[in-house]
Amino acid sequence: MPTYHYRCKNCGYDFTKEQSFNDEPITICPKCGQQQVRKVFSAVPIEFKGHGFYRTDGASSSSSSSSTSNK
Repeated sequence: MPTYHYRCKNCGYDFTKEQSFNDEPITICPKCGQQQVRKVFSAVPIEFKGHGFYRTDGASSSSSSSSTSNK
């Protein structure tokens, strides 16, 4: 189940909540009771693993030397 990060615009209270995709977003602050809560979005880290992500992957030494000798 995904975890969402929320922040109250009224009092600044930060909290996280595990919710199903079908659950409605939280709008009322559990601390001050105001309807000023919004989801906080942040960048998701990406990690590349395996072959094919780097310029040197799969390049043989003969192909790189032949391209420089043709100039």
